[in-house]
Amino acid sequence: MKPIAFRSAAARPAATRPALPRAARVARLVRHSPLLQVGLVAGFWLAGEAMVRLLGLPLPGGLVGLALVLALLASGRLKRQNLRRGAQWLLADMLLFFVPAVLAVLDHGELIGLTGLKILFVILLSTVMVMVVTALTVEALSRWSRADDEPALS
Repeated sequence: MKPIAFRSAAARPAATRPALPRAARVARLVRHSPLLQVGLVAGFWLAGEAMVRLLGLPLPGGLVGLALVLALLASGRLKRQNLRRGAQWLLADMLLFFVPAVLAVLDHGELIGLTGLKILFVILLSTVMVMVVTALTVEALSRWSRADDEPALS
């Protein structure tokens, strides 16, 4: 009886496929599990918190954890696929993370009345002021740049 020739390793039965190294199996598992990816994100946050406490850094632990993720992504040691599904899941359910803040506002009734309107007015006014100053700055720099590009008349 002649043995069956398989065209690729994926077409072979599981019993005849060569075993993947442990790191490759873990990477494949993480790549396909959003829950493990959320755990990985939380692990980076905890690592950042631990570094801040151990080194006495005046930074938030989440920021240090984010810097760790950025460094690993930039170096190629961590692949985007290992965080993508978990990050999308967290972003999709982000509204749930704000529920405690909304409940805290409801505990303070004065924020819903006149004081709350004053605070809202200050927030809106400052936002508009930032937008106007930014627009004027961009316009001034644009004109300045165009003036430098035009040839001088002699």
